[in-house]
Amino acid sequence: MTPETVMTVGRQALEVTAMLAGPLLISSLIVGLIIAMFQAATQINEMTLTFIPKLITIGAVLMIGGPWLLQNLMSFTIRLFQSIPQLIG
Repeated sequence: MTPETVMTVGRQALEVTAMLAGPLLISSLIVGLIIAMFQAATQINEMTLTFIPKLITIGAVLMIGGPWLLQNLMSFTIRLFQSIPQLIG
């Protein structure tokens, strides 16, 4: 196994990780910003106010995009397992 193959597999793993975490993090960020603007406008300084909307948003994103996220993870894992002979050899 050459250093180039290790770097390629590592880069692909990081790309899949970013692709899986991206929708969850972006939706949570957007909801957090909306709640923060609401808190700034109304001067409500309750830190726990953002927790429930973010939790609901992440649950909704997982329900909507869950099959796509799982398909990406499964395809990467299958490709990785199938390439084991080439990686070792």
